[in-house]
Amino acid sequence: MNHTESGWKLRNSYAGLPKTLYAPMEANLVPSPELVIANQALAKSLGLDPEQLDSPEFLQIFAGNHFPEGSFPLAQAYAGHQFGQFTMLGDGRAILIGEQQTPDGRIFDIQLKGAGITPFSRSGDGRAALGPMLREYIISESMHAIGIPTSRSLAVVLTGEKIQRYSAEPGAILTRVASSHIRVGSFQFAAKYRSTEDLKALADYTIERHFPEISGPDRYIDLFRQTAQRQASLIAKWQLAGFVHGVMNTDNMAISGETIDYGPCAFLDRYDESAVFSSIDAGGRYAYRNQPLVGGWNLARFAESLFPLLDDRPEEQALSSLQAALEEYVSLQKQLFLAGMREKLGLFTEMPEDEQLIDALLELMQEKQMDYTNTFRSLTFDIVEEHPLAEDTAFKTWYSRYKTRQQLENRSAQDVMELMKSRNPAVIPRNHRVEAALEAAAQGDYQVMENLLAILRNPFAHSEAQQPYTAPPPPSTPPYQTYCGT
Repeated sequence: MNHTESGWKLRNSYAGLPKTLYAPMEANLVPSPELVIANQALAKSLGLDPEQLDSPEFLQIFAGNHFPEGSFPLAQAYAGHQFGQFTMLGDGRAILIGEQQTPDGRIFDIQLKGAGITPFSRSGDGRAALGPMLREYIISESMHAIGIPTSRSLAVVLTGEKIQRYSAEPGAILTRVASSHIRVGSFQFAAKYRSTEDLKALADYTIERHFPEISGPDRYIDLFRQTAQRQASLIAKWQLAGFVHGVMNTDNMAISGETIDYGPCAFLDRYDESAVFSSIDAGGRYAYRNQPLVGGWNLARFAESLFPLLDDRPEEQALSSLQAALEEYVSLQKQLFLAGMREKLGLFTEMPEDEQLIDALLELMQEKQMDYTNTFRSLTFDIVEEHPLAEDTAFKTWYSRYKTRQQLENRSAQDVMELMKSRNPAVIPRNHRVEAALEAAAQGDYQVMENLLAILRNPFAHSEAQQPYTAPPPPSTPPYQTYCGT
C-alpha cells in the first residue's frame, strides 16, 4: 500500500523553525510490536483509512519502526516550571513525526509517546508502560466526548519489551494527536536559552498556526490575550466536569488551549475542592480548587517569556498591556464557570443571586461529601428523593431555594431537562472503572477497556446501559492516587 492509499498526508512545518528549538530524530526500533487498540473514528477524521489501522504498515508506524512519507521526526525542546521550580526539559520520550492534513484542511500533530530516548531524555529510558498509555487513551477520549478540548489517542501498541518501573511492565507506545504541542514551556526555553530572533520565530509560527487572524504591531500582546482566553475556557470546563489535571506545570499548558500530558489526572467522585490525586503533590499545589489560580500563574510565566518581543514600546506600557490581559483571564474564567454552572442547573438567564446559589450547593456538596457527577444527575431528572441526602435539612432548604429560582425562568420542564441533560454527563471515567480496565489489560484482556470506552463515547445519552457505570466506588475503597510514571 502506498502513501496516498493509506491516507497519510504529512509535513512537518515545525522543522522550519530554528534548529535550536528541536532535535531531529531517527527510529528507535522495537522488536515485536503488537496492536492493542486503534481509534477508527479518529483515523477517519484525519483522512486515514480506518480499515488499515491493523495492517503491518500502520503497525510499524505506530511502533516508531518506520515513518510515513513526508514526515520529519523530531523531539521538541522546551523548559518549564515543575511544581514551581524552573528546569530544562524537552520531549524526553516523545517523537513528533509530522503534521497530518485532514480532508477538511485542518492540521494535527502526530506524536509517538514512549518511542525511545531523545537528546532531552535526561536519565530516562524514553519508553512508556502499557497501563499509563491506555489510561491516557481512555481519559482523553472521554474528555473529547464530554466536549473538553484535548489531545486525542489514535493507537496504542505493545513494543515486545519489558520496561522497569516499580516492577517490570510491558512496554507500549501511544500515538497522540493534537492541534500542536507548543507549550508555555516552549516559549520559556526560547526566552531563556535561545536568541530573541529564535523567540520571535516561535511566536510568529504560533500565531500563523493557531491565531492566523492576529496581525499588526500588537500581535504578541494579542497572542498572549487570546491564549489566556483559551485557557480560561479550558479550565472552566475542567472545573465544571470535576476534572483534576494533577500536574499543571508550565510545560503541560498548550498554547492551543487543549488538555495535554495526562499524568496523575482523575475525575472527582465525591466533591472535594482540595482533591489531589498525584502521589507527589503533597502540598496540594495542583488541587481541584487551585486550577484557575495555577492557570493564571502559568500565564504570567508566558507573559514574561514574551516580554523581550515588546521592546518597541515603553516598558511600563508593555507591562500594563500584559497585566490587563491577565486580569481579563481571571474575570473570564469565573464568568465562564458561573455560566456553565447555571446551565448545569437548568438556568437560562443570569440573575444576581445565582453565584450565591451555586456556592451554597458546592459548600453543601463539600460538607456532605456528595458525589459530584451523580448530584447533578439527580437534579437533572428531578429525582432528588433518590439522593442520599434527600432527607437532609440543609439540602432540602437549598433545593427549595433552587426550585424557586428555576421557576423564574418561565421555561417548560422539558426545556430545562434537555438543557441539563446536555450539560451533565451520565458517566465519567470513574477511577475504579479505569483501574479495573487497566488491570484486565495487563493480563491480556482488553474487553473490559473496550466496554468502558463504548459507554464513555456518548456521555450525555443517559441510557440504561450506562447505569452500572454511574456508581461511585465502594465506601471501603482507599483514596485514589496516581503516579507520574506516564
